[in-house]
Amino acid sequence: MNDQQTYYETMYILRPDIAEDEVTNHIDKYNKLLEEFGGTILDSQMRGKRRLAYQIAKHREGIYVQLSHQGDGQHIFKIEKAMRLSEDVIRYMTVKQEGPLPTPRTSNKSTSQSENKDNPNEKVESKEKQPVASADTSTPGKDDAATKENAES
Repeated sequence: MNDQQTYYETMYILRPDIAEDEVTNHIDKYNKLLEEFGGTILDSQMRGKRRLAYQIAKHREGIYVQLSHQGDGQHIFKIEKAMRLSEDVIRYMTVKQEGPLPTPRTSNKSTSQSENKDNPNEKVESKEKQPVASADTSTPGKDDAATKENAES
């Protein structure tokens, strides 16, 4: 059985000042274009508004969208050309991936809240299981010398 398949991930960043319904319109637009150009959509997720590492076109934030898709490589040029011509897309990048195909996921907020409801003591238990280092395990002479050197620096 072949578990390794080739697919593509396109991450694009939209301007932060566009409205929520416009964001969904852009996502739908690029999903439809991708299917028209011969690609198949595996997963499409809006990652939300995040701060950019550096300023792009006078914007400090952007709305991130991740799109996983399959097809021959010809559809990538066409979808990237549409993104390049759009004034609302400030950056995009497509990466070829190899491995198991991604499965569509639900939002992270709903899954993490349901897990916490099922097992509310989970966090407390994990803290209790962590080993605690005691002061008796180290030699006092070496630690004192290292502390003095750090204080002098």
